[in-house]
Amino acid sequence: MPSSSFATTSAVLAAARAALSAADWDGLLGGAESETTLRRNRLGFDSLAFRPRVQARDAPVDPSTTFLGHRLRIPVMLAPIGSVQRLTPEGSLATARAAAAFGTLPFVSAASRPDFEEVARTVAGPKVLHLPIKGDLDSCADVLARARASGYVAVNVTVGSPRLGRAERPGTGSGRARGGEDPFRLGLTWDDLDRIRQLAGLPLIAKGIATREDARIAVDRGVDAICVSNHGGRTFDHGLAAVDVLPEVVDEVAGRVEVVLDGGVMRGTDVVKAVALGARATMIGKLHGIGLAAGGESGLASILEILEDEIGTCLELLGEPRIDAVGPDHVRMARPVRLPTDLGGFPSLPAPDLPA
Repeated sequence: MPSSSFATTSAVLAAARAALSAADWDGLLGGAESETTLRRNRLGFDSLAFRPRVQARDAPVDPSTTFLGHRLRIPVMLAPIGSVQRLTPEGSLATARAAAAFGTLPFVSAASRPDFEEVARTVAGPKVLHLPIKGDLDSCADVLARARASGYVAVNVTVGSPRLGRAERPGTGSGRARGGEDPFRLGLTWDDLDRIRQLAGLPLIAKGIATREDARIAVDRGVDAICVSNHGGRTFDHGLAAVDVLPEVVDEVAGRVEVVLDGGVMRGTDVVKAVALGARATMIGKLHGIGLAAGGESGLASILEILEDEIGTCLELLGEPRIDAVGPDHVRMARPVRLPTDLGGFPSLPAPDLPA
């Protein structure tokens, strides 16, 4: 792995902002319409506080976990970014290389460049294919066969988001998130999901579950993992925070499938909070893109290393050095102290404090 080139995430953010055009910055950070869902993702984490305990034993910190049988150095995976090539010249290769060197799973979009087969040929290590649907479902059969032949270990599909959200930041221009009509079907029906599962021949992850009811249906339909996600608040405005939905989904599936969280993760403490509420791991999309924009593979390596240090610090101070021993008793609801912003969690960035 390239040596880390940044000491703090705030420094990575500053470098990414300097590197990106206004349009690409707005496209990376922005959300749908009023961006209420996006800010609720931050508010959800800020409304949780830790309950630290006196450490009962001297044990080394171990933030590692597994997802679908694959070891993760920390409970953080790299969410798919279909337009990753706009953030770094290496595109999806930078994501895969950083993931392989660090020890986590990249979710490689079939819409990104270089294409998923070149990524597999070039970079060792397990990878998950994110499958956008273009045309009818039968057209997916060839893509899925190629993914299996390339060694992909699972398939991730988005459910329940049949269209892009409307974005109103100046840089996004057209009123659609990331601009214009998307050539891919973003969301799938339950019957579509059944068909994809039959075609895939690989473990299937359903991304976009946001209620107990849909979690029950997904498990009954035979998915292998659920990703609780509102897609970073980029599609549906005025939704609940992903972390606020997490407990009901975890309760509903009752260990029958693994649950991961996507939405609003910006700090190592966010990761620990999600794990405490029952997530096996988290995914980073915005931070993933920020790291790539700041310095390609090296910038993303910095993000992962900083998160690892933050998680380790949190675990030691929490009095529970093993991430897999953290549970609901380690967190409680608390009043947030700052108003949520699109880049909440960083004291060097402006955000008004709430009145005492």
